[in-house]
Amino acid sequence: MVDELAEYDYTLPEDLIARQPTTRRDDARLMVVDRQSRSIRHHHIRELPELLAPGDRLVFNNSRVLPARLFGQRTATGGRWEGLYLETDSRGAWRMLASTRGRVRPGETISVYSAQQPDSPERLELKLIDRDSEGTWIVEAPPGSDPIVALQAFGTLPLPPYIERPLATPDDQERYQTVYARHFGSVAAPTAGLHFTPELLHRCRERGIEHSFVTLHVGVGTFRPISVTRLSEHRMHSEWCEVSAETAQECRQTRAVGGRVVSVGTTSTRTLESAALHGDQLVFRGPTNLFISPPWTFQAIDVQLTNFHLPRSSLLVMISALAGRDLILHAYAEAIREQYRFYSYGDAMLIL
Repeated sequence: MVDELAEYDYTLPEDLIARQPTTRRDDARLMVVDRQSRSIRHHHIRELPELLAPGDRLVFNNSRVLPARLFGQRTATGGRWEGLYLETDSRGAWRMLASTRGRVRPGETISVYSAQQPDSPERLELKLIDRDSEGTWIVEAPPGSDPIVALQAFGTLPLPPYIERPLATPDDQERYQTVYARHFGSVAAPTAGLHFTPELLHRCRERGIEHSFVTLHVGVGTFRPISVTRLSEHRMHSEWCEVSAETAQECRQTRAVGGRVVSVGTTSTRTLESAALHGDQLVFRGPTNLFISPPWTFQAIDVQLTNFHLPRSSLLVMISALAGRDLILHAYAEAIREQYRFYSYGDAMLIL
């Protein structure tokens, strides 16, 4: 086991960060990494049905990205304010990250305007109640307000900072959601799924490759780097997830007849492996703070489809637990040589 975070590092040229999506979702390139032969092959996402086998099962995270980024003005000073909605707690208060110039004090109110129509007279009034030790604000919204309705009226998609776009474009509004997204709750997209189109899903089914859904609402921890020097000291952020009885049964049946569970994205993997910790039935609903790092015995997945991740990130550590650190870093070096596109709008890797 390699415990030092510094051993999960690499240097990425800036021009390989994908800041725009491909013309078509399935135009993305696909690196195939075979763990047994330790070989690397180069394909495209549209070839996925032929790279998998009849009887395999894709498992997708159907969480939908919230328009969680809000803009407003401090009522007391008129200063610009920006917030990121995280979740609603059991008392109905919103939990948010926020930034502004100057020091904000509990009790201040914020007048939020529409990110898409800033000149509209409609406003959402928020009151800042308190701030916890991690810097998250507890915020009081208008009585009876539905956070999803409010965010749809006033918010915009929170793109990752490396995309370097001041505001999500109409194209982002479509392309930074998966085509099968259903349940609002994430502040970042489960990006491996962004490559799939209805046509690609249909071709998979024609080849005998079915699919199932789990839900994991991607939290703000996805933006936070590991802050300790040793993996054994890292405490993973908590995210809510669910594996339904139907999905659990489908996955069990797939493996029982010799098929493979193909996890689409690290969020799907985290969800399925969290469920496996609670029993071999794989049914689970609740929060998980599971940090998958070497050594880890995977109990619920067989194959991983994933994008290329940031250096020193928990996601890079996770796929290293599956394929081995040396093979993953070799594959990343190959991806850089071959000019693959990295991160959310980038290319993908299939780990067999």
